[in-house]
Amino acid sequence: MDLIKYRHKFYQFLKSIIRVLLTVYIMLSLILYFKQSSFTFHPTRDILNNPADINLEYQKVQLKTSDNILLSAWYIPAKNARFSLIFCHGNGGNISHRLENINILNELGINCFIFDYRGYGESQGKPSEKGLYIDAQTAYNWLVSEKNILPENIIIYGQSLGGSVAAHLASNVKAGGVIIESAFTSFADMGKKFYPYLPVKLFAKFDFKTIHYVRLINYPILIIHSLEDELVPFEFGWRLYETANEPKKILEISGSHNEGFLTSGRNYIEGLDKWFTYIGNERIN
Repeated sequence: MDLIKYRHKFYQFLKSIIRVLLTVYIMLSLILYFKQSSFTFHPTRDILNNPADINLEYQKVQLKTSDNILLSAWYIPAKNARFSLIFCHGNGGNISHRLENINILNELGINCFIFDYRGYGESQGKPSEKGLYIDAQTAYNWLVSEKNILPENIIIYGQSLGGSVAAHLASNVKAGGVIIESAFTSFADMGKKFYPYLPVKLFAKFDFKTIHYVRLINYPILIIHSLEDELVPFEFGWRLYETANEPKKILEISGSHNEGFLTSGRNYIEGLDKWFTYIGNERIN
């Protein structure tokens, strides 16, 4: 009889533990579902600096999207420019946090057109996946229509989350080349990395299927990724490279997710320079 009572108490205790674990699991899943936007987008409004602060001439531009959102952008011309580049930045901050990148591109003879997504910096609206794709398309349209830049002279460039935005744009327009730096393969893959115990695919509000968009690009592509990236594993960059169509190249750098381009120094700059030269020669031939 005592054994039966013991077993009954044990089963009741086990059921209680299961209920608690199940409740916690459901709560974590709901938090993940409802907080996805705040986890994904980290915009800041204050513009801390501008290209003039690093002695670069620039044009302040206001873009109007197809859904009537006003975006803030900068056009920074380079002397004897080789290409004009559309800069799709990452998920945090705003365009004023990318001056070091802009300076590198300027020294390499690349016109840079960098814009803030909706909800970032001085841009109106609220960020969303569809909205970011519209914003990038708007920037491309401006370069073609307002600056009369031929598509073959345009480079589409994206960092981190911006890599997915850039890949999406590149899969839908003509360009001279595309650069995808420190990007993930898909939103679901990133979710599984950070929350392997949760049903990420079931709850994901976003797609950001970078690897799918890369598969559709049929002009030169450069994948840049740090072997030491602590946020987006190098394997993600390698998978993007393996998926990409020829002609393709990969530039392996070092350093953290956000500082790799600085940590790598000459390796990063010379890698970009060689690739710009390569696609320039391909364009001539």
